[in-house]
Amino acid sequence: MSSSTASSALKRAFKSVTPTPASSDTLRDRLAAVLPQGHKFTIYHLSTPPTKTEALCSAPPDERPDKTFGESHFLAVSIHRDHDASPSLKRVSPGADEAKSAEPRTQVLVFAVEIFIFTTAYSTTLFVGKADSTGFLHLLKLPKGTASPIRQVTATFLAYLIEHRRRKNTQTIVNLFARAQSQYLFPGSVQNGGKHILDDRGLVKWWCRVLNLLMEGLRREAWGIPKGYLLVPGLEESDTRAFVPRTAASTNNWIIGHPLEKISHYVDEFDWVPPRCLIPRYPDDPKSRFRDELDEEVSKRKQGMWKWASVKNLDQFWEMMSFRQECSSGRLTGFIWLVFDTNKRDTTAQQNVITPASSFDTPFSSQNPPSTPPRRRVDILAQTPRLSKGSLLKQDTDAVTPRTPQPNRPKRKDKTKKKIRLTGPIISRPPKVKRQLRNYLLDRPTSTKYYYWPPEGRGAKVVSEPEYKRDIELLLHLDFSTLDKATGSSRRWINQAGVGADEWGALVHGKARTQANLFGSENSGNQGGAVTNLTGLVRRKGPSQETGQGMAGLNESALKPVNILNAGLIRKKPKNRHDYDED
Repeated sequence: MSSSTASSALKRAFKSVTPTPASSDTLRDRLAAVLPQGHKFTIYHLSTPPTKTEALCSAPPDERPDKTFGESHFLAVSIHRDHDASPSLKRVSPGADEAKSAEPRTQVLVFAVEIFIFTTAYSTTLFVGKADSTGFLHLLKLPKGTASPIRQVTATFLAYLIEHRRRKNTQTIVNLFARAQSQYLFPGSVQNGGKHILDDRGLVKWWCRVLNLLMEGLRREAWGIPKGYLLVPGLEESDTRAFVPRTAASTNNWIIGHPLEKISHYVDEFDWVPPRCLIPRYPDDPKSRFRDELDEEVSKRKQGMWKWASVKNLDQFWEMMSFRQECSSGRLTGFIWLVFDTNKRDTTAQQNVITPASSFDTPFSSQNPPSTPPRRRVDILAQTPRLSKGSLLKQDTDAVTPRTPQPNRPKRKDKTKKKIRLTGPIISRPPKVKRQLRNYLLDRPTSTKYYYWPPEGRGAKVVSEPEYKRDIELLLHLDFSTLDKATGSSRRWINQAGVGADEWGALVHGKARTQANLFGSENSGNQGGAVTNLTGLVRRKGPSQETGQGMAGLNESALKPVNILNAGLIRKKPKNRHDYDED
């Protein structure tokens, strides 16, 4: 696949995605561009408002952790299924036929993805938690050879969130952990024969393709230089390179390794940072659980040193990671990052900072353990220092700058004064009727120093964190093993999650051609989706070339009736004796 083909296809799919957050098209329009043409879908976007949460990375010694805000986004896609026309053996109540004719279709969930967004003053991180399908996408009866639209839906949803969370002079990071499992969000879907379950290698390749399409689709000057990072614990670099998509720009776009030092702002502020301060803490993430295990090994007396007993640096951490958690279960697992670096760090200011050579020349030992030096910020003197009551700085400023005389303040009134006793008739207030349900979760600032929360980037329904967890927990207790059970479970979850919403669910009409892969996959490299006919260029053994008939002529002759001659009409040619004499 050529790079021009992939870029042109991505432009059509993303509809000329620009890095400005105020985009005209909505998530509904973008998904319609990648879903199959001639089919109807319904999307359900659930999200939570930015809420202060625990910092992803621990702060170095004597430093405060970064103020972090978190959001949760859940996208579910359903298809419309026709009612079963077979008669039922149960007794039908009067009026049931009218009810069925009024609702000729029911919905079945086919795909869902959960994404967490963590924002600080320095970066915006999107962590893909879970993604799963039910396997009932075959009900659409797409033509054979058509690529599944799940990959396009995932990439489009990620691109939509990235665009509406972009801030000036901040990094944008996409991170996920690829682990092959039969089911994540839809219980019982593994029993469905139509579900295509990828193995460990196939899942890592699938996510690399999704992020590669996302990286090439959002390549703009304002986004900086996007880079993809892939790390498979237990594999060498040459073996890990096989998971990277084979495109023209993949060699320069992908790096085998991790970007933990690059995405941490502590590395630019200190000469030495403990390894535990570089590893983020995500929900249901194996490296976070391994990090907690290492913290438990350190005694309480040595916790102030921020030093692990068995792991000294990040290279040892990833080496031991291949023997811990899900990485040691016998299946390959992959850690994937996508970093959009906007060069937020002021390199010119950092060049003026001179690091003392003694910090590098002195070797570390038991008597001289590594420690985090103070911050080396240039603008620290520009800040106003905090003054205490008995500080010498305050006394010096008072001696230099005399105090201005304050005007005479009125004396406070005596609190023992008697209160005025109210008399007269009591007039009751008329009750106020609440005519509409107001969502007080929306009463938050759109833009702050720590996050950007535009109305376009929110879900169709914004709920609180407890309500969001309750809706996800309900989905994990349903049954999607058969079509009838999946239909009932889908109806229950849609009704429960949409309680209190005026408009819940957006109907989407697919516009993508079924034979074309809009993202320029390896199977189809055509932009317009037309199938190239190579019949005339292939030579086959069979009919003689003297007939001069192609494949179309043979098909026409095969449809005409064949004339059969009787034996009496065939005359044999008499043998001529002169023919033999001439020889």
